[in-house]
Amino acid sequence: MRTESCREWRESLGAYSLGHLASEDKAALEAHLEGCAGCRAEADSLDFVSRLLPHADPEHFGPAPVPPAALGERIATQIGAERRRGRQRRRLRRGLALSGASAAVAAVALAIFVLPGGSGGAPAQRVVFRSLPLGVKIAATLQPRAFGTEISMYVSGMHSGTLCHVYLREADGARFSAGTFRYRWGGNGEAVLSSALDLSQTAAISVQAGGHTFVAPVSPAGPSAASAPPPPPCSGCPRGTMAKVVRSAIDFAIEIQFLMA
Repeated sequence: MRTESCREWRESLGAYSLGHLASEDKAALEAHLEGCAGCRAEADSLDFVSRLLPHADPEHFGPAPVPPAALGERIATQIGAERRRGRQRRRLRRGLALSGASAAVAAVALAIFVLPGGSGGAPAQRVVFRSLPLGVKIAATLQPRAFGTEISMYVSGMHSGTLCHVYLREADGARFSAGTFRYRWGGNGEAVLSSALDLSQTAAISVQAGGHTFVAPVSPAGPSAASAPPPPPCSGCPRGTMAKVVRSAIDFAIEIQFLMA
């Protein structure tokens, strides 16, 4: 399992090793440790340290070291200098980000209002996943939107805390991420996500969860798609241009938000 996927779990390992974790969170963490060797190894190392803590004798500790008298003034001076440099960097980043924000907005507007693709009045599609583990249910409703496809996910029967990553796929296998959500036992198991890939170009939807990948095919948009006339040609606009432009614009907007944070 990837390190970034385990970050939330590893933040709870210290409280778990000391026995300070709530029962519900403890059960979810133990379920994660069963399938993650990296987190399990870290939990074992912390467990070894926690067993040694009761044997520490404060009477054998030496006196606390006394910091130099001028240390506080040096720290305050360094903090002030770093704050000034930080303000200068933020002003520079905002200038660069704002200069590119108009390009991102223009790209999204071009993709939505000019380029072909979009919903075209197609109805929503209900997709049910088959061949799932016993007790697990996954379903999705795909709704065409101007920006691509809105995905309403429903999941039940998984371990609480399982991270679910949803993708839409084209016929050639290209994947378009729709985002992630974490399944919590006792919740409604629902999440609303979105993808830049147009529903009419979607061949399948896949869910990665708990080290497994589940795939369900998506039918062509609308019952009369075979008899419907093709969309008007767009010179220089290959198939999937709208999805790719919107996806690039969304990625760029995320970068802007990161820079301005």
